[in-house]
Amino acid sequence: MQVYARLRQLRMAPRKVRLVADLIRGCTVEGAVNQLAFCDKAAAEPLTKLVKSAAANAEHNFQADLSTLRVAKITVDGGPTLGRWRARAYGRAAPIRKRSSHITLVLSDESVVDVHAPRARRGAVKASKPASAPAVAKSPKKKASGVKKAKAN
Repeated sequence: MQVYARLRQLRMAPRKVRLVADLIRGCTVEGAVNQLAFCDKAAAEPLTKLVKSAAANAEHNFQADLSTLRVAKITVDGGPTLGRWRARAYGRAAPIRKRSSHITLVLSDESVVDVHAPRARRGAVKASKPASAPAVAKSPKKKASGVKKAKAN
């Protein structure tokens, strides 16, 4: 079972929110709330509310056991950007971009694969070369002929 919760139009830059979201990815609900309680970033407060809201939705709507729920997926996408201007020298104007974020959180009670482990690439399992394969001799590298030499004065 998967439970979704969304937070839209958060007036924080997505780049800053992603730093905090990466801390709780794969954690249990209780572990995520504890992690966010001791995080010094401003984005920790809205993320805490979002995790608690998703947990309450799971408990009320699906009668889920909170001890088995994990943060299966959390994405932080960019929202609308407010454009402002700031006066600069010589009558110029410089843009100020006030960014916002859309956050999507998915809680799941299914077994979650370790999200912090590196992924195996496609085709990573290849047949090894036979031990008796002949070694291929590499040709020596040629020097670049188009390099100009400095003139001597």
